[in-house]
Amino acid sequence: MQVQAPVALAIHGGAGTISRKKMTPRLEARYHAVLERALRAGHDILAQAGSSLDAVTAAVVVLEDSPLFNAGRGAVFNAAGKHELDAAVMEGARLRAGAVAAVRRAKNPVLLARAVMEKTAHVMLVGEAADRYARKAGLEIVSPDYFSTPQRLAALERARQRSLEAETASDADRHGTVGAVALDSMGNVAAATSTGGYTNKMAGRIGDSPIIGAGTYADNRACAVSGTGDGEYFIRSALAHDVAARMRYLGESLEQAAGGALAEVAALGGSGGLIAVDARGNIAMPFTSAGMYRGSVRAGDFFVGIFR
Repeated sequence: MQVQAPVALAIHGGAGTISRKKMTPRLEARYHAVLERALRAGHDILAQAGSSLDAVTAAVVVLEDSPLFNAGRGAVFNAAGKHELDAAVMEGARLRAGAVAAVRRAKNPVLLARAVMEKTAHVMLVGEAADRYARKAGLEIVSPDYFSTPQRLAALERARQRSLEAETASDADRHGTVGAVALDSMGNVAAATSTGGYTNKMAGRIGDSPIIGAGTYADNRACAVSGTGDGEYFIRSALAHDVAARMRYLGESLEQAAGGALAEVAALGGSGGLIAVDARGNIAMPFTSAGMYRGSVRAGDFFVGIFR
């Protein structure tokens, strides 16, 4: 097999992280360990000439299974005290995509999004119908309380109290998503994103993560992107597609395009971050919030970080 491109992988576990003064060495080590495990899960596939789609899916599953991140097992509660999870996948070779929104029983929403892409004629399924399809597709089904953690319940109570006192939510409670982007040895890029939304969101609210072109996008002619931040602003600016469009139509580098797209979000009043990889294996991971759980691997060099 002829190698056409250096394999590359980047992941994120959400922007708007907690402040340094609240991050204990022990907690930071836990975050680093899970991020590294997700990186290795995806990189192992790429190193064996596996597909970028398999790599991003594997990486996101690791993050969904960890209670540390706002996706899957550690998803936040909405205003009704329930979990509603969103996810999307996209591959850049044929621009195929799949997404799910407001699901409550699929253990790994990213796998359900991929099943929608590969096994149906549709791009997005939502709510109970999506959960029913997860069972039909043979995916693991769990009780809704599987996703609950004491930390997320405490965050809901804080958010409710802030609402009573008319206080603004912190970045940590508004920004929570996991995602991965990859370039495989055949030159194909892919992206995957999964989220529980944000604490105390309205029931039925859907953010940018499952919306193709907003929080998730992949196109071999440009790049793959996964975003995390103020979802409403990401949707309004078509953030993920904007990165690819800037590269294709303006000739911008990946770094320029990623920064420019985030600047558009900031101009609207939003904040957050993104990860992106292009067809040459370049990686960009900009963010405008206090921090972003993130990691990357290229040419065997692993990196994991939280703050700037």
